[in-house]
Amino acid sequence: MRNEAAALVKPMRFPREQETLPNHFYFSDYERHNAEIAAHHLDRILGFRRAPPVIGRLMNITTDLYAKATGKLLKTFFISPADNLCFHGKCSYYCDTGHAICGNPDMLEGSFAALLPHSDDAERKTWRHPWKRAYHKRRKATWEEDENYCEMVQEIPPYDKGRRLYDIMDMAVLDFLMGNMDRHHYETFEIFGNETFLLHLDHGRGFGKSQKDELSILAPLYQCCLIRASTLRTLYGYHTGRKLSDRLRESLSRDPLAPILLEKHLVAVDRRVGIILQVVQKCLDANDVADTVIYNDLLV
Repeated sequence: MRNEAAALVKPMRFPREQETLPNHFYFSDYERHNAEIAAHHLDRILGFRRAPPVIGRLMNITTDLYAKATGKLLKTFFISPADNLCFHGKCSYYCDTGHAICGNPDMLEGSFAALLPHSDDAERKTWRHPWKRAYHKRRKATWEEDENYCEMVQEIPPYDKGRRLYDIMDMAVLDFLMGNMDRHHYETFEIFGNETFLLHLDHGRGFGKSQKDELSILAPLYQCCLIRASTLRTLYGYHTGRKLSDRLRESLSRDPLAPILLEKHLVAVDRRVGIILQVVQKCLDANDVADTVIYNDLLV
């Protein structure tokens, strides 16, 4: 990066047309650089603004990476049978020749996310997401089998009071719109204690299936039947007025790597807005008092 700035880079692994393979679990899917870009824009459009800025860039593997690489990383560069320059880096998984990242022949797209402040300046805490999946091909998580799971969560700090549980609902809305099932942990800034907002990080496994609406992502919402009035108003506005896909398409058009999302994923976003509103309506139908479902933060 210029001026010695630093960023978290996710390189392009496969083209936008390639979706998650039907027989692949959510935890075996590759991460998508364009999903990180789209997530930042969607998070901002929804008014959450809890995701770090992300922008797309075109890299030259030869001059930007290979020429600067040293040690173990340098040894992972090679020329593929298609005469493209590739590398796979050093890590605990997906870092081998079979999972290499290749240029065309040495040009490569990537998402660049602004790094959060160093822990010395702004210490962060990592929390296990209450609705974390089992990450197992046969075993299910507790929330998938216990109808009263939310009642248990609401008795445990910091979900028993304050904003935390409503932030979880916002995160579920964001994840459902993207089709992101990979939400196992989240982070907060320590300095604000339990009254801090959640950081929306790591969205590389979003926008993988344009035809599949994974309702289980909304489990926090339909199990707890809670949502902020501001979030509901935003979603309803995009359902009855200008479509969310139009706002997202317009915003993404300004990224250097545009188009970021194929049209079928934008269509899915609008369809999912309607599904979220249907879930909220079911919650309202099941509760005599609307205030037990909708937290009116607009008056706060």
